[in-house]
This record gives sequence, structure tokens and C-alpha cells, in this order.
Amino acid sequence: MSKVCLDDRATISVSGQDANALLQSLITTDLGALPAGEVRPGALLTPQGKILFDFLISLDGEALRLETSRDQAEPLLKRLTMYKLRSAVEFSLLDPAPVTIVFDEERPAESYRDHRFEKAGLSVFRLYRRTAGGEAVAADLDSLRIAAGVAVAGRDYALQDAFPHDVLMDLNSGLSFRKGCYVGQEVISRMQHRGTARRRVVIVRGEAPLPPTGTSLSVDGRSIGSLGTVRDEAGLAIVRIDKVGEALAKGDEIRAGDVRVTLTLPGWTGLAFPTETGEASA
Repeated sequence: MSKVCLDDRATISVSGQDANALLQSLITTDLGALPAGEVRPGALLTPQGKILFDFLISLDGEALRLETSRDQAEPLLKRLTMYKLRSAVEFSLLDPAPVTIVFDEERPAESYRDHRFEKAGLSVFRLYRRTAGGEAVAADLDSLRIAAGVAVAGRDYALQDAFPHDVLMDLNSGLSFRKGCYVGQEVISRMQHRGTARRRVVIVRGEAPLPPTGTSLSVDGRSIGSLGTVRDEAGLAIVRIDKVGEALAKGDEIRAGDVRVTLTLPGWTGLAFPTETGEASA
């Protein structure tokens, strides 16, 4: 069994009579469409529509569980508490909270399917406890994320610097356009209906090992994005897909530092690089 235990995670349990209603009015995920036994991505946005906090959300009995990075946990809890007011909601923070990722195997008991990877046709499960045996390494999980086009905050983008569309949340069930108002909803709904999302996650393939995370991707010396997670010749990046489309149409090279690269949009998204005759499609 291929397993990776993450020690840099924390969870926030949200319970009480008003828990669903409160979160539904704050976060990007539609809780009405959240099935049992599955984790889905979500975010709490700034009023300007950028990702302030990101997390994975799941049903935990009668409560809701938010899994996030340890560095986000306390600030996220503080922000949620600020919105609580008179709501009948209780928050409980577990920090650290070991999370075991299982892949390339049948579904373990008491696990949660990770919907982000399911969209890419991969079976990845999360267990909210430490398990023994069959350990993989963190780099294996990075390779899996790269293959699936799954970006994470801190590695692939900075919080308060990315819109949900940039990290494909509009396509992996992390962003709802039907459930009603929540923080930042007006901005991202306008982006959706006007088709103005121009930054997207791409999979990067280099002709040689890629330079470090943060290295600029460029065309003729002009930056179109920067590298995120890197694993040998493969990596992730968030780029201006309109600029990539222009480069492809002209036959211009795209480089990460001194390494020539090719960029592809994750196949499961249905997206394409825009051309002069048409826009990116979803």
C-alpha cells in the first residue's frame, strides 16, 4: 500500500445547530452537494475574491471538518470565530492532526475520497489518523499532484494572491455559482460569467531538470508565470494562458530559467489555451 503521513496538517471541527448555515454563507464550497466519505476543496475569500484561506472540507458525523495547513489553522479559526456572532456553532481545533494519504490501492476503511484527484481519474484517499506500514515519501505525493494538476497554497501559489479560478476550483467542485452569497462571491461570479479568468494551473515538462520553485516562466524574457511544485523534469505552475496561447501560435520558446519547457493544461479540465480565433473553453 502506498501511503504518506503528513505531520504539517491541522483540523477544525465545526459543529452545532447553525454550523452548516454559517459555513454555507462564508465559504466557496456548496455544502448541500457534499457527499459523505469525500473531501472537497474550499476557501474563505477576501471581499475582493482572492483566496484568504484554503482547506479540504468533509462531513465528520454531525460535524464538519476543515483540514488545512498548520500555519493557516489558528488564523482561520480566528476569522471563523469573528463571523460566528450569535450563531449556535462550536469550533474545535486539533493541531497537529496527522493525515495519512493512501493511493494506488483499494479504499481503506474509514477513509475519505479526495475529490480533486478523482476528477483526474486517480484514486486518492485521506485517513484522519496515522497508520503504519507501506510508507511512500512526500516526493511521491508531489509527483501525483503534478500528474493531476492539483495545486496547494504555499507551494504553488501564495494566499491572498490567487483567485479560485487560478487554481481550478471552479472545475473541481470547490467553487459554487448556485448556492447564493458568500464572501467574495460577487467578484468570482463576475469572472465566471464574463470569462475573464486568464491565470490557470498548468503541468510543466522540462527538457532537463527544472529550476527551483519560484523561478519565472518566460517568453522572450517576459514573465508569464512562475514555477510551483517541482519534481525533477516535471512541475506545476500558474501562468497567463492567453500569453501561452500567443507563444504557441508564434512558435516562441517558453523557458523556466534556462530550461526549455512545454506546458499543458490538465486534461480533466477541458480547458485549452486561447487562440486569436477563440477563447479558452471549459
